[in-house]
Amino acid sequence: MDAVHRIILPRDDDPLDVRPMYLEEPENVHCQVGSRRWLTVPEHAKVSFGTYFNAFPASYWKRWTVVDEVVLRMRVRGSGRVDVYRSKPSGDIVHLEGSFVRDAVDWTALEFPVSLKPFEDGGLIWFDAFTHEAVLEIDDAEWVVREPLPAKTVAVSMASMRPHDAVEALRALGSDPAVLDVLSKVFIADQSTAKIRSVPGFAEAAAGLGDRLEVIEQDNLGGSGGFTRGMFEAVENTDADQIMLMDDDIRLEPEAVLRSNAFARAAASPVIVGSHMLNLQARTRLHSSAEIVDLGTCFWRAAPGAVNDHDFSVSPLRETPALHPRVDATYNGWWMCLVPREVVQRIGYPLPLFIKWDDAEYSLRALEHGYPTVSLPGSAVWHMPWTDKNDSTDWQAYFHTRNRLVLAALHSPYDVRSGIVKHGLKLSLRHLLSMEYSTVALQQKAIEDFLDGPAGLFDSLRTALPMVRALRSEYSDAQRLESAREFPPPTFDMVRAESLLQPSKSKATIAVRAAKSVLHNLRPPQPSAGVRPQLNVPALNARWFLLGNLDSATVSTADGTGVAFYKRDPEQFRTLMARAVRNYRRLGREWPRLRRLYRDALPELTSAEQWRKVFENQNR
Repeated sequence: MDAVHRIILPRDDDPLDVRPMYLEEPENVHCQVGSRRWLTVPEHAKVSFGTYFNAFPASYWKRWTVVDEVVLRMRVRGSGRVDVYRSKPSGDIVHLEGSFVRDAVDWTALEFPVSLKPFEDGGLIWFDAFTHEAVLEIDDAEWVVREPLPAKTVAVSMASMRPHDAVEALRALGSDPAVLDVLSKVFIADQSTAKIRSVPGFAEAAAGLGDRLEVIEQDNLGGSGGFTRGMFEAVENTDADQIMLMDDDIRLEPEAVLRSNAFARAAASPVIVGSHMLNLQARTRLHSSAEIVDLGTCFWRAAPGAVNDHDFSVSPLRETPALHPRVDATYNGWWMCLVPREVVQRIGYPLPLFIKWDDAEYSLRALEHGYPTVSLPGSAVWHMPWTDKNDSTDWQAYFHTRNRLVLAALHSPYDVRSGIVKHGLKLSLRHLLSMEYSTVALQQKAIEDFLDGPAGLFDSLRTALPMVRALRSEYSDAQRLESAREFPPPTFDMVRAESLLQPSKSKATIAVRAAKSVLHNLRPPQPSAGVRPQLNVPALNARWFLLGNLDSATVSTADGTGVAFYKRDPEQFRTLMARAVRNYRRLGREWPRLRRLYRDALPELTSAEQWRKVFENQNR
């Protein structure tokens, strides 16, 4: 039998608040965790393994794999009862089978076969353990399949800009012998200034991986250049069957590697297997599960039916009906995502986009060739949520804008010109009213570069980031300061500020607010506002309908580590708005030509030959 989903428990260095992700314990019951696979259930207790990491995602296996039955097997010792349950897509719970264990001095094997027939639309499988007057030990519990699956190896591709985080990820990969059994290579594209080999702990982490680890020092080519380097090395220079793309700034659950590998091995036809994102700062929260790209608007969003930002410590999996239907995705972020070798060989490599939208574009391209993406529950990493970054207004705004346009040109079957133009102009006005001049300047440069066509994309892997940094240096709203204490106290009327904080859903109110804000932004600012902020604005309150009424403000960064000094500039307002109108008008007019241009260039932009040239030109 092949294990496809092992029952796992928290690590020794995990905080106690992460336990609800692994086992559900009632109040005043605390199991003794002896290892990642062994625990003791105390007497007079009922413990459930119907949790995020330990409930078996039966409906996903039914829909996408050739498996029609799984078997729960485990070893138990002591006294108690084990009961197996399943859920329906509605979240209703059905008891399947149970077994008593009485005074077992030696380890006793239990097996419970479960058919996957009723799981087409959703449902999970799990087991609960009960005790009375004695304890019950459970060891090596796992879901297995009777027919052996084809053996396939994994090569990990990690793009590293944070070497200290990368060392921790490497240590996690090397911590589990079962994970090492499926790993053929771990490629680190080290793009940081402080190289990973110099980080304390690297030698120990590297020793755990042995000759599987290969560190490649290269220029900073962004996420797409870093991930593609490992993918390229895996396909061109190894016989690995699967390539797993993985961020460096994660807390890795090593079991996710095995689950992704097993799911891809069992798939009825090749699929990309994505993992969910858990919140690194609130470890029991599921931040992002299944996602899609809306090709009508060309924005990513949660898939229909997906549950995001869910706290399992408040609402356990078994008690949350919305988590039981199967949800289909069209892409998965590359915080952790497994791509079969066959997919790369068929559709090519990622686009040279530096960062942003490369993962979404790749999955859409794969889907057009018949390779879907599955976001697999129970396979996940902890990662800083993007809601704590606000990267749509910082230096990454350039890449968000340009690369979204590239994706739309390549993959949207609709005429999206009108939507892109209307949304873009509205967004530009909103940023300008918020005194975010650097953001608008970056967005307009991105549009202009997109209009120039795809010929410069490979060169931009090296030139775009320096250009972005130079452009941002011209704007005060892009300069980070340590704290608002560097300025005199604000001067704005706090009562008036409070009244401006309230958002409105009324179109008439929004129109009046916008008109007043535009008129305010066309008038000269108060002379003192250039050196003394009128208001200190928290990041969450930095909305156009507040900032549009100010002449200056300190605005906190999304991560709370500093502030930026926003200063109103009527000349910048006029110049950038006129530039936006001009660029979006041209974009709408030339869209059909640009679509043809980018689609014709796609084979070359994703070819091994072009990427080989990029990697061979390192440091020249």
